[in-house]
Amino acid sequence: MFPRVNASMDTATVDCTTARDLSNVLSLNNIRQTLIRLEDTIIFGLIERAQFARNSAVYEEPGVEVPGCSRPGCSLLEYILRETEQIHGRIRRYTSPDENAYFPEALPSLLLPPITYEQVLAPCAASINLNESILKLYLEHLMPEITEPGDDGNYGSAAMYDVMILQALSKRIHYGKFVAESKFLSQTEKYTRLIHAHDSEGLMAAITDAVVEAKVIQRVARKAAIFGQDVGAAGDVIVGTDSEAAEQNAKVRPQAVAQLYKDWVMPLTKKVEVDYLLRRLED
Repeated sequence: MFPRVNASMDTATVDCTTARDLSNVLSLNNIRQTLIRLEDTIIFGLIERAQFARNSAVYEEPGVEVPGCSRPGCSLLEYILRETEQIHGRIRRYTSPDENAYFPEALPSLLLPPITYEQVLAPCAASINLNESILKLYLEHLMPEITEPGDDGNYGSAAMYDVMILQALSKRIHYGKFVAESKFLSQTEKYTRLIHAHDSEGLMAAITDAVVEAKVIQRVARKAAIFGQDVGAAGDVIVGTDSEAAEQNAKVRPQAVAQLYKDWVMPLTKKVEVDYLLRRLED
């Protein structure tokens, strides 16, 4: 079914017993670009999900009967999310320090050998996981904002995009660990004092930059307006970029994306940062 790759085209021989991350994707210098790229991923995912009705049966227990689910009465979303993590887990997605599984206790054995990453984060990072809160915000707050009520029968498609968005939101929010590490290294004395004092409020104040947050909210709203436009054959924009036209005609409401970041993404990211910093000096 799949064409064979000519071995002579390979530039290196793969060592199947050991592997190292040779990219600089997880370097602290790349934090800003990673967060901006994740904005795009999240917004495009929301646009794709918004084309389908809410399809509440995907999330009810049991709304859609799933005979192969590991837990009696589980929802279709839980089943697809678990099964996706099974596949991705085998190819070591969740060995990367920037990935956090929704069902970490159920991850399978690796198909590929473990990969060695540069030790950027403190050991406590591996135990910080807010995916339960992310799933709750998605189902209870975001879903009603981006979808129309009703049932169009596209359960598989809806759940597929749900999983994509949930994974992107998780990665974006848990990237707070890298943000916190960068801030700690830039002002080590200040943060060490706050950590020793167990001053979570002081840490929250130290990591908060209202000006930067306002710019992020403005940027994601603008992106949602731009990405949601239709372009005609002659290259003309069919949906306007002014705020009123964008809200009325965009494929996903820019204000909904702005509120997602303001009320959930940034607060949860900062919670990750504070949780990480409070344990940063643990052995």
